[in-house]
Amino acid sequence: MSYTALYRKWRPASFRDVKGQDPIVQTLKNQIESGRIGHAYLFCGTRGTGKTSIAKIFARAVNCEYPISGSPCNECELCRGIAAGSSMNVVEIDAASNNGVENIREIREQVQYPPTEGKYRVYIIDEVHMLSTGAFNALLKTLEEPPSYVIFILATTEVNKIPVTVLSRCQRYDFKRISIETVGARLKELTTAEEIPAEERALTYIAKAADGSMRDALSLLDQCVAFHYGTLLTYDNVLEVLGAVDSSVFSGLLRAIIAGKTTDCIRKLEELVIQGRELGQFVTDFIWYLRNLLLLKTADDAENMLDMSEDNLRLLREESDQIQSETLMRYIRVFSELSSQLRYAGQKRVLIEMALIRLTKPQMECNLDSVMQRIQELEARMEEGAMSLPPDMLRQLAARGLPAGTAGISEGDESLGGGEALIDSAVSSAGTAEISPLRAGERLPEAGTFPQSVAIPKAQLEDLNLIRKDWGKIVRELGRAIRPAFRETVVEPSGDSCLCIVFSSEENYAIGNRATVLGELEAYVKEHYGKEIYFKVRKRDVRESMNTIYVSDEELKNAVHMEITIED
Repeated sequence: MSYTALYRKWRPASFRDVKGQDPIVQTLKNQIESGRIGHAYLFCGTRGTGKTSIAKIFARAVNCEYPISGSPCNECELCRGIAAGSSMNVVEIDAASNNGVENIREIREQVQYPPTEGKYRVYIIDEVHMLSTGAFNALLKTLEEPPSYVIFILATTEVNKIPVTVLSRCQRYDFKRISIETVGARLKELTTAEEIPAEERALTYIAKAADGSMRDALSLLDQCVAFHYGTLLTYDNVLEVLGAVDSSVFSGLLRAIIAGKTTDCIRKLEELVIQGRELGQFVTDFIWYLRNLLLLKTADDAENMLDMSEDNLRLLREESDQIQSETLMRYIRVFSELSSQLRYAGQKRVLIEMALIRLTKPQMECNLDSVMQRIQELEARMEEGAMSLPPDMLRQLAARGLPAGTAGISEGDESLGGGEALIDSAVSSAGTAEISPLRAGERLPEAGTFPQSVAIPKAQLEDLNLIRKDWGKIVRELGRAIRPAFRETVVEPSGDSCLCIVFSSEENYAIGNRATVLGELEAYVKEHYGKEIYFKVRKRDVRESMNTIYVSDEELKNAVHMEITIED
């Protein structure tokens, strides 16, 4: 006996076997029970959602001798004849290959004769949108006023191609995509009946890959079982057969993108190509991974909306803290555009590599999303006190005898312009005293501007450096209105155990001058650093330079080899 594919073997035989289309099923059953049966139906929706199956069940139900709650009994002679395809009462027509006017004329001639058995003659026209314009016109009159014993059921996946004149003569039923949970439950039911050992995680992934189509899910299950026949069907087996990628690969790829490591991204893609993964499916799955991240960041109850294990949720939470929602939306946009391009592309790998480069190098694009991402990256670096220069500029600093940490300069970025002027300024301002690192909130000196060196007591310098070093972190953790208001501030010494916060904006100064804000700041410093430091605020003068370098009086004495008098 020849093998029967799962989707054919397990085609629904009654309305109760249909999954995911409950409103349509209930409406049709009510019509049959009440005798209010229409003469023309239009079933439209995506592939594999049950249009043809319900049409066949409906054809048996209206002719069944002993219907059960609107469903066919599947035991009477008429039900068995229709199911076997031997009944003259039900005619199935494939409009893809029978789409001419002469085919419709044959139907018009046949409907003149009443059924020899049963109550109705049912014409099921599949892919009806493939009919020619002439065929549709020939069908109109018969469709509008058929004999009382004729029922037309038109099925299509592209309802937009159906003429309005046909739509107005039919009862329209829209078949929705079947949910992942419903498809997964059906697959579990069938594997149990077929005695196929399978992991629940594997069946869930097949249900997800089916994209709302029950027939596609059964076909994919058939394919996976055939490849690993006689063994437990595992999640890894399914990924191997379908050419898909595990979520851990997406996690590693996303972290490389966030870090701007273009080379690592290209290498990960090369590994997928060597493993024979299907690149189109990889892009689709990565978009879903990014979508889950975006939901986790924006939705209030995202954990219950995402069907995944607690371990995967934990990884998603970690990654959601590392990326902004706007950046995620840019990633989704880039890969969504890529997904549509891959359908007709001959070099899919090259297109994906270009997309990964665009994600890791936002400066290559001029759209608003890319500019926003670059601004966010610069703000994060400023808050952490980490400004950087290219390696060639660092080598010039080293050649002139300055340490790599001068003015907060470190290797690895090309985001700063005016490098030569910055180096000359740093060298000129070095003098005999070592330059202190640029702290969060300080500004780099403008080209040609010589910073002034000011000596202060060692205890005051220690307090100043302690707060300046973590100023970005302190402001960020205090949060609320403090964070945006304190973004453009500079901390300077103001006597023993006292520091002054200098504001550039009148609005921000008004916020920072509140007693509650300063009290909260002092309490934070005492709790985290164990120091009683008091804060006051002032507004910066328009002509005031904020590049003063503070050194201790001891360091200055050692540098100039003479007594230093510090004036108040």
